[in-house]
Amino acid sequence: MAFHEQRFPLRLSLTSSGGPGRQTDIVSLSNGREARNRRWRFSRRRYDVGTAVRSVADLYAVLEFFEARGGQLHGFRFRDPVDFSSARPGEPVTPLDQLIATGDGEAATFQLVKAYGDGSAIERRPVAKPVTGSVRIAVDGVEQTEGFTCDATTGIVTFAPGHVPAEGTEIRAGFEYDVPVRFDTDRIEIDLEAFRAGRIPSIPLIEVTP
Repeated sequence: MAFHEQRFPLRLSLTSSGGPGRQTDIVSLSNGREARNRRWRFSRRRYDVGTAVRSVADLYAVLEFFEARGGQLHGFRFRDPVDFSSARPGEPVTPLDQLIATGDGEAATFQLVKAYGDGSAIERRPVAKPVTGSVRIAVDGVEQTEGFTCDATTGIVTFAPGHVPAEGTEIRAGFEYDVPVRFDTDRIEIDLEAFRAGRIPSIPLIEVTP
């Protein structure tokens, strides 16, 4: 399976439905309590873009994209309509948005991550598909304008020799990003008469590891 760096049509993703999901094993004990075990390290997101299809032109755009990806065969980029930025909704991206690592004076590569937390717990989600040109980096609170690159296909930031962060320095980043997904079906059925009457088909997507 290959991953195609193309993004699903933005106008359709903005009105899709879906979000993150977890998988938790829950066992009821004889004393009335529960034993819970998290099976997945990170959430896995699912979406349905069928809710975004409003016209025959929209439907054809989805069909064309579906055929180009070979159905479930190839992954692609998808913009989550709510969660697509290192900043909070409505706020601009800044180079101080997310703490991605602390320098040790030797490491030159760092994975982009986004933190989710409520004070009592924090989850750090790796970000593998940043939007090209959107990544901003700061070291110890100072934005870097040179001396680093970010691979838009992996989300890995690499500092050039002479620019490696010193030991104890905070490395922060701001960015926009897409979710790597694939179609979660190999078949799309269309009843055009029913579609014109208002029924919108389900077109499921599921997050993948690119």
